[in-house]
Amino acid sequence: MAQENLSVVLHSQGDLRLEKRPVPEPGPNEVLLQMHSVGICGSDVHYWQHGRIGDFVLTKPMVLGHEASGRVVKVGSAVKHLKVGDRVAIEPGVPREMDEFFKNGRYNLSPTIFFCATPPDDGNLCRYYTHSANFCYKLPDNVTFEEGALIEPLSVGIHACRRAGVRLGSTVFICGAGPIGLVCLLVAKAMGASQVVITDLFPERLTVAKELGADFQVTVKRGDGPQQLAKSVEDMLGAPPHITIECTGVESSIQTAIYATRSGGVVVLVGLGSEMATIPLINAAVREVDIRGVFRYCNTWPMAIAMLASGKVNVKPLVTHRFPLEQAVQAFETTRQGLGIKVMLKCDQNDQNP
Repeated sequence: MAQENLSVVLHSQGDLRLEKRPVPEPGPNEVLLQMHSVGICGSDVHYWQHGRIGDFVLTKPMVLGHEASGRVVKVGSAVKHLKVGDRVAIEPGVPREMDEFFKNGRYNLSPTIFFCATPPDDGNLCRYYTHSANFCYKLPDNVTFEEGALIEPLSVGIHACRRAGVRLGSTVFICGAGPIGLVCLLVAKAMGASQVVITDLFPERLTVAKELGADFQVTVKRGDGPQQLAKSVEDMLGAPPHITIECTGVESSIQTAIYATRSGGVVVLVGLGSEMATIPLINAAVREVDIRGVFRYCNTWPMAIAMLASGKVNVKPLVTHRFPLEQAVQAFETTRQGLGIKVMLKCDQNDQNP
């Protein structure tokens, strides 16, 4: 094994470096992975540009990356379900203790959870990485490494649609057609949504949304009023949507989400913006519109793998750019500029295939 572990490390705001670190040894319940494909997330770029997200502040150098897949190269002494050579997708959030959230099956809410590339925890944008074997999921032969890495954003869509209660015949309005808006679209359709409307500022994103199955697309202009946008969504569907999934975090968009949703319906907030937002809460209250939050995901990897393996969901069109690990800074710059949809870094020098 090449004893060189090239890693993408954020030292401080704006200071992103490629550096060689030692190859780690797996603990008894861990596996050592040779990383293959790692997607760049908006949060990785946000840490690079701002050095923090909300209360999560970078205080020491941190390896970035949390949308990942790789191959098992070493197995901890207590690991039974994985062996050397297995191809796996990595769930980046691993609970550290068996608290009430863990027991309730909502381990994503555990305050002490380990999460890749969230300070102070290192991510997996590197050549070799150790992870809890329980949170590494074996990929079927017909699911590629890149699809394995895309299970992470896909999981956000699954969790959001579960929280929203999407089911056969639901009409769904999605605010924002970035990577997360698009996975919410894919999952909503797979879960039986009959019609999906999606909005964005950028027409090229809406073109992709249309190709992925959106029934209606709305190009938003800066300065469009929330109530007027809500009305145009209703006009397209013939009635207000049962469910709105808000993926931008922008205050005006959250307002639109509430106004647009049918009385008795559900708004799910996926996008994260500023800490405080002025919203028409009383409008939601008197119309019994439920507003539900989403924090990452839980219990989604097995479902995601089944959806990909069966062909019910196709995430392959989401990958628009690929860079070798050595060109990580260029890859981050591509994502920062908002070019394409998903940028994928290829960490295995001998296998740059999807």
